[in-house]
Order: sequence, then structure tokens, then C-alpha cells
Amino acid sequence: MLARQENERVKVGLVQMTCDATPAQNLAKAMARIETAANKGAKIVCLQELFRTRYFCQSEDQKNFKFAETIPGPSTDALCELARRRQVVIIASVFEKRVAGIYHNTAVVIDADGSIGGKYRKMHIPDDPLYYEKFYFTPGDLGFPSFQTRYAKVAVLVCWDQWFPEGARAAALAGAQILFYPTAIGWIPNEARATARNQREAWQLIQRSHAIANGVYVASVNRVGREGRIKFWGSSFVAGPLGEIIAHCGEREDILIARCDLSKIEETRQSWPFLRDRRVDAYGPLLTRALDR
Repeated sequence: MLARQENERVKVGLVQMTCDATPAQNLAKAMARIETAANKGAKIVCLQELFRTRYFCQSEDQKNFKFAETIPGPSTDALCELARRRQVVIIASVFEKRVAGIYHNTAVVIDADGSIGGKYRKMHIPDDPLYYEKFYFTPGDLGFPSFQTRYAKVAVLVCWDQWFPEGARAAALAGAQILFYPTAIGWIPNEARATARNQREAWQLIQRSHAIANGVYVASVNRVGREGRIKFWGSSFVAGPLGEIIAHCGEREDILIARCDLSKIEETRQSWPFLRDRRVDAYGPLLTRALDR
């Protein structure tokens, strides 16, 4: 029993960092920080959204398509080798070039043997001031899968996905024990301070609610620093299946390490059997855009 419990404990690492204008330097920086996380015992390490570049979606500029790459490609080749050498799982957000004219915001799950275990294409694509992602990204077409890695079964959702409970529920029903959210979110100019504060609290609260509603761990890793007109607020965190904050960052670069006891998932679901009591026979209206009145 002791051995089983030890196997169910896994350290998760989140790399919260600034990005500059040089993709190669951002990749090298991310890889160095993955090494540091591995030295601290992390077995699964997640990078922030679109970690290889500055957040270019603040404008609609065709030149930015030059940052797209295939999967497999340069980023995944380097990260696969690092994962194999350090025996860690790496989750990386990539601007994927699928074919000419079709691009995705894609998260790749690389297993500890260096193989690509799967990928998730961002499903919900925003189009807000300074977040003009619909210009760049085709909505995902892979659903909300989970991936069995050496250390845990994981799912990845990306940034704007974090506001939608349906995605978190679907990933949990697919067996995910930890939901990872690579993110790029921050304050925009001329927002009232109270409004900005409330937005950050809402951002954390909605993700903690996914942990509670599904009895899983949630790990959210955000960018930090000022890029263009956005000041990314960092604040990466890991929440447990009761929604409790296990570990969190401030607004500076950091490498967050959190221990997740996966046995707590079953224990929590026994106490709060939300999945058992779902009325799947009555949820048909969820498949409509809105109910006519």
C-alpha cells in the first residue's frame, strides 16, 4: 500500500517566464527552466501559452505567420530530446502550421521517453481587443482528449478554454487526473484598478471551480511581464480537487513546483460524487447555442 501511495504522488512544474523578440532565445530559456524544474523533482513540466514568441496576437499582421511550425518540428524535436534525457513529461504550447493557410494554437504532450504522446488544438478562439486570435488560429478539431503519460493521465486546455466548464468536464470524463492550462492573460490599458483585480480573481476562481466540479487537479501557467500593451499578470497556480490552492506564483518570473497526490481524486469523488449524480438524460439543451424564449 505504501508503494502504491508513493506512485500516486507526482511533482508538477510550471515555468512562468518573460519572452523576448527572439524565438530561439525563448526556447533556450524555457529548456533551461525545464532542467531546473527537473532538478527540483518535477516529473511533469508545463510551459506557458505560445512560449517561443512574444504574444503576437495583439495585432492582425500577416508577418506573424512566419512563427508557425509543424509538429513534429524544431520546437518539439528539441523538447522531445530533453524529455527523454531528463525522463520528464513536457507540455508545450506551439503555433502549429497544419498546412498552408490552416494554423492552430496547439499544446503538445511529450512523454518521458521523448515520444509525442498527443496534442490538443485550442477549441475556443477569442477575438477581443489585443487578443485577435481568430485572425491566426483555426478552432481545434481534436475534442478534449486526455493522455496517459508515465506519471499521470493529463489533459491540456489553452487560455480562453479556461472559461468554459464544458471543456474541463469533457477532459475529466476522458480520464484526466490533472488539467493543464497554458495561458497568456493580463491587464490591458485604461482598465480601472478594481475591474482589473476582479478579472484576475475571476480567472483564478473559474479554474478552481473546474477542480471542484470534476474532482481533479488544475495547473494554470501564465506569462509574465509587459509585452506591447498588455501587462501579463503571472499568478500561475496549482489547485487540488477541493479547489484548494496548493502552490502559486506572484507577478515575477518563477518556476512553480507542486506535489499532487493523485489518490486524493478518488477520495474527493467519493465524498462529493458529482459525476455519479449528473443527469445526463436532461442536458440536451447544452448542445444548443441558446434556448429560444
